[in-house]
Amino acid sequence: MESFIQDLRYAARMFVKNPGFTAVAIIALALGIGANSAIFSVVNSVLLRPLPYDNPERLMMLNHFYPKLDLVAGDSVPGYFYYKDHSKSFEEMSCFSTWAANLTGTGDPERLAGLLVTANFFPVLGVTSAKGRLITPDENQIGRDHVVILGDGLWKRRFGGDPGLVGKTIQLNGENYTVVGITPPGFQFGSELGRPTEIWAPISFTPQQMQPNRWRNEFLTIVAKLKPGISFKSAQADMDKIADDVRKQYFQGQDASDASSWGLQLQPFTELVVGKIRTMLFVLLGAVAFVLLIACANVANLLLARAAIRQKEISIRTALGASRMRVIRQLLSESVMLALAGGILGLLIGKWGVELLLTLDRSNIPRAKEIGLDFRVVGFTFAVSMLTGVLFGLVPAIQASKNDLNHSLKEGGRSGVGDGRKHFRSALVVAEMALALVLLIGAGLLIRSFMQLQQVDPGFQPNGLLTMQISLPATNYPDAPKIDAFFEQTVQGVRDLPGVQSAAVCSVVPMNGSLSSASFIIEGRNVGPDEMAPWGNQWYAGPGYFETMKIPLLKGRFFRDSDGPDATKVAIIDENMKRKFWPDEDPIGKRIQFNSDAQGNIIWREIVGVVAHVKHKGLEGDSPVQYYLPQRQFPLRNMFLVVKTSTEPTAMTTSVRGVIREMDRNLPVFRVTTMDQIVADSMSQRRFAMLLLGIFAGIAMLLAAVGLYGVMAYSVSQRTHEIGIRIALGATTADVLRLIVGHGMLLAIIGVAIGLIGGFMSSMVIRSMLFNVSAFDPLTFVAIPTLLTIIALLATFVPARRASKVEPMTALHYE
Repeated sequence: MESFIQDLRYAARMFVKNPGFTAVAIIALALGIGANSAIFSVVNSVLLRPLPYDNPERLMMLNHFYPKLDLVAGDSVPGYFYYKDHSKSFEEMSCFSTWAANLTGTGDPERLAGLLVTANFFPVLGVTSAKGRLITPDENQIGRDHVVILGDGLWKRRFGGDPGLVGKTIQLNGENYTVVGITPPGFQFGSELGRPTEIWAPISFTPQQMQPNRWRNEFLTIVAKLKPGISFKSAQADMDKIADDVRKQYFQGQDASDASSWGLQLQPFTELVVGKIRTMLFVLLGAVAFVLLIACANVANLLLARAAIRQKEISIRTALGASRMRVIRQLLSESVMLALAGGILGLLIGKWGVELLLTLDRSNIPRAKEIGLDFRVVGFTFAVSMLTGVLFGLVPAIQASKNDLNHSLKEGGRSGVGDGRKHFRSALVVAEMALALVLLIGAGLLIRSFMQLQQVDPGFQPNGLLTMQISLPATNYPDAPKIDAFFEQTVQGVRDLPGVQSAAVCSVVPMNGSLSSASFIIEGRNVGPDEMAPWGNQWYAGPGYFETMKIPLLKGRFFRDSDGPDATKVAIIDENMKRKFWPDEDPIGKRIQFNSDAQGNIIWREIVGVVAHVKHKGLEGDSPVQYYLPQRQFPLRNMFLVVKTSTEPTAMTTSVRGVIREMDRNLPVFRVTTMDQIVADSMSQRRFAMLLLGIFAGIAMLLAAVGLYGVMAYSVSQRTHEIGIRIALGATTADVLRLIVGHGMLLAIIGVAIGLIGGFMSSMVIRSMLFNVSAFDPLTFVAIPTLLTIIALLATFVPARRASKVEPMTALHYE
């Protein structure tokens, strides 16, 4: 122990005597370790840390699944009760439906995201109330008094953490709700799915909703807990059998004859939370591991160069009786100290890195609030530091302990480097170049994908568009005329504002994450026994919507003010729907139907226009066919207002809010943003991966170039005598440049060749992250290696140029 402490003291003195070497080594290691700590912090919180529920690995989501449409849908009321009664795999099964409410009567009106849940929802998750109680089974019955449970955050934010709030009433959607409980501080169900929930109320079902013919009224989400010992595979088999029974008992027509048209799909809740980001995180974790390896190679090269300078010192220690193992231990203790210092600084860089990651893309990182440096991250950083200390220090220590004692102690002996040590340093440079190229190719492919994505036509013009959402409570707006009148007057008031070019309402704005789909019937066409009914996205739009969004009209007309409740029922379809169902004929005047009136009479809608296809799910992939219905003929309380402005859209927010407040001062305006921002957000996860991998690749390229420069500079210093002799014997500047640059470029080209092989392999790993770009994109695989080769040429040219200016007499007297 005493000798180990002596080693550490001696190492500290050596570092103080060589501040330049120490600083460069620690910074290189800190960058690599810090990047690893930051990414591991995200991986730890998102993938490794269990969800904050009781036995989260047993929590499952159950969905309806349509294989022919590749569509995952929600669940229905009759389905929920049937699965609950007939499944043998689950300990308990609960369900919920999304809900939102306008909070009024206390401060400014606010829109709150919530859930309507069954009484067993909280017990399935293993959650108890922090104050008050949870929902009781009798409160799931129709006609019960309104009760609500508040989230801890809302309770503290809007009610100051008032302990007496339980038992009191608050106003939601214009109605009184009794607060019966407060959730624990750590409970944030929904935030993992990108929808933080603040209120929970009992769900209740009408007799009509429970009828077997409502099996496709899919507005519920089922969350269930597996029985102990039941595997996912056996549970899915159980649900497959139930689905088969349902098809035989309740489905008729094409559903009974085509068993593949509908099914039940289980999904682990954990997979639902992290599935979309898992691949990206592992790719980034691999990238930072490459950066760390390159940093280790650089420091190993520094230690080899330093060991050559310390040959005489090591020889003297050996001559005085130090064993080879003693020398190795001394040198390893120095490398481990360097690594620990780099780890401490890296931990700080990692903390900053986590903050940067969350700033860049908090909304698309699940469980973002839980990300931080905990004991697991600190332990990981310490382990990485120790491992890297041994990794980059072991070979230099072994090489340095192989000194030729007689040669090293000769007074005039030059501190040359042995062939083994020289070859090892060259091998490190080759490895650095190869690893850097792999990262650069990956970053290049993602950059190309992002550029391709930006070229996609969304089907509308997002610039200059302000959007916001309004939800009318049923208590104040009980019928269609009042809903229609409110939106008509609001839109007109907004249109009259200075700086507004046009305005309209719609049920959903593109790319905001909300979707609505429905099947429909085409007049005169029958669906075959092996066919699915026509199906597509269904939107509602007010007059002026298409003009405001600049969605091109391809045929027919847009909606008009005259398309009111008493006018002919009409619809507008998109070009994809026209191409799919009327490929060789004009759809104008054709009729479709998707609903009936209160008496069961079919409501036919005449197609009056064809518009361009809009990318509603994002710029990537294809969206289903789309059809639009006039908002005035089917008034909805929850609508988006879109405003086309001649100025900066956000500058109009206050004025537009003022118009709405004049109409109804108790209405909150929420989800206020611009269409430019919505489009940018739809690409944010891809931008996040591209930016991070690009940063890591840039660091790797810089470290590799520095490593190559260091090896060549050291080589020149060791060959000064040789170069002087060559110049004295007539070698020209070009000869010297060719000699040095040729050696450096040979190492670079070997590294590039190996890196190309690695790049081909790594491109297969990130194939799923690419868009409209081949995993073997020729441009990327030519441009990136060329760029790295040019950088390598510059890194070798500087020391080569210095070597060509060596004075022969000075060189001949070297050492």
